[in-house]
Amino acid sequence: MSDNNLEKIRHSLSHLMASAVWQMFPQAKFAIGPVIENGFYYDFDLPRNLTLDDLPKIEKKMRELLKQDIKFERLKISVEKAKEVFKNQPYKIELLEEITAQGKVGSSDPTKTTSEDVAVPGDTVTVYRSAKFIDLCAGPHVDSTKEINPDAFRLTKIAGAYWRGDEKNKMLQRIYGVAFNTKKELDAYLKKQEEIELRDHRILNKDLHFYSITDEIGAGLVIWHPHGSLIRGLIEDFWKKEHAKRGYQYCYTPHIGHYSLWVKSGHTSFYQENMYPPMVLENTKYQIKPMNCLYHVQIFKSDMRSYKDLPIKYCELGTVYRYEKAGTLHGLLRVRSITQDDAHIFCRPDQVEEEVIKVLELAFLMLKNFGFKKFEICLSTRDQKNKEKYLGSDEIWQKAEKALENALKKKKLKFKVDPGEAVFYGPKIDIKIFDSLGRGWQGPTIQVDFNFPEKFDLNYIDDKGNKQKVVMIHRTVLGAMERFMGNLMEEYAGAFPIWLSPIQVSIINVGKAHRKYCEQLGKKLKDEGIRIDLDLVNETVPYRVRKAEKQKVPYILVIGDKEKKGKSLNVRLRGQKQMKKMTIRSFIEKVKKEIRDKK
Repeated sequence: MSDNNLEKIRHSLSHLMASAVWQMFPQAKFAIGPVIENGFYYDFDLPRNLTLDDLPKIEKKMRELLKQDIKFERLKISVEKAKEVFKNQPYKIELLEEITAQGKVGSSDPTKTTSEDVAVPGDTVTVYRSAKFIDLCAGPHVDSTKEINPDAFRLTKIAGAYWRGDEKNKMLQRIYGVAFNTKKELDAYLKKQEEIELRDHRILNKDLHFYSITDEIGAGLVIWHPHGSLIRGLIEDFWKKEHAKRGYQYCYTPHIGHYSLWVKSGHTSFYQENMYPPMVLENTKYQIKPMNCLYHVQIFKSDMRSYKDLPIKYCELGTVYRYEKAGTLHGLLRVRSITQDDAHIFCRPDQVEEEVIKVLELAFLMLKNFGFKKFEICLSTRDQKNKEKYLGSDEIWQKAEKALENALKKKKLKFKVDPGEAVFYGPKIDIKIFDSLGRGWQGPTIQVDFNFPEKFDLNYIDDKGNKQKVVMIHRTVLGAMERFMGNLMEEYAGAFPIWLSPIQVSIINVGKAHRKYCEQLGKKLKDEGIRIDLDLVNETVPYRVRKAEKQKVPYILVIGDKEKKGKSLNVRLRGQKQMKKMTIRSFIEKVKKEIRDKK
């Protein structure tokens, strides 16, 4: 069955769900109900809040409707007639008023229109009638409910959604559903979703205690706990070591700066909605930084630069602050306090391609060391139809886009062009990383910038003694540290490779007689650089083993009489029930080698 037909099925189920809700709540007010990836949703204004217990009831009514061989009838009616039909539906009336004012509705953005591209030929609109339910919609739909497999759809969740995506508007209730051609496809999808839920870093964190986000501190502001901080520190140490090998110089920069700096850069014109409001101190306006780049610009400008000095590379694990809307925040994956693994390369024009290639090589080295092996590469270019959204001339943009394209081709990397996704000051390469469940995440990004050097007069002296403009390359090779940590937690389901595990070995005593031996063993492992947890509390052994398993500890050692007398260990490997007998020395060497090899 074609994807187009599946889209019709999903769209029709959206209307069918609205019809079922209408039967349950005759006073319901209807907003929009589009098709989305894998399914559909509909937004409702209802007399009470729905619960998950309502979903099976709505599904049951939908299946009853499916059996009735209901036809989906497409009608064209005048706008005035439509206003009469929907006179008790304020959200539909608002859309019709927009049609009257603008003469058309055609956006696929549900925050701007119906999301269903209502056809407006002249003074008419398209509606669909299915039994007694009628909706403002351009379709397409199936001809009859007979075409829909009643066992191949499921209502999945309820969420809040502001009307038109505007938090100033009323909060509506959104019901999500998924639908496929066959029950087998539905079951496979639901099984994968269960696995995704088990790997949700927010759920894993309840046992791992890596971080917290509290109302007392503020939404989207992450507090790192000791174990999370340890892992993050290991990642940062590895990052710094690899950057130092490649000639990067580490910097520290302040969290605020004069507001005028951000006016000059263009951020206040092109990026204001993502910035926190400025503050005024001693009659001076300050801005909490949304990016690190302007501070690295100041370091470069602090001295005269020769062509022989270039490239100059500054790097920083710098925390920036961006005002993300409350509804978009999501654990570590979408936050307001963001630590970027940031770097800026100042180079001559003839060095750009070579430096971009080196960044690509570093990015792939870093990602593969953390277990990511599948990637998708996009070359994000300027929207040619909306050039006013970007800084700089056509010539500058063509140079920058060509430099990135050439670097990708020289590395023989497959990529796709993504028009309109460039940042306001330059084009970029975006590398999406895929986890073990096939989900894509934003990872490294490389941006070529000819604009900031012009704005901030960034020069070097060439071999003839003349001033020339540098080219600036902005780049991250992991992305935001918070998001990368969230990705890692979900990639490994919390079971980190041993070199990243905050506790590498848990030592558990059977009884009081074994405490001293456990302490001696713990000291021996610590002296070898192995991170241990001595769990000698007065609880049962099974309880403490379960606790270590919940914390995803790679190795568990239970010490009783045999281990104390025999000077050997029964080693429990993470995820395995059987024990492996080893000498203390062989166990230490095994763990140290795995840490060294970053297995």
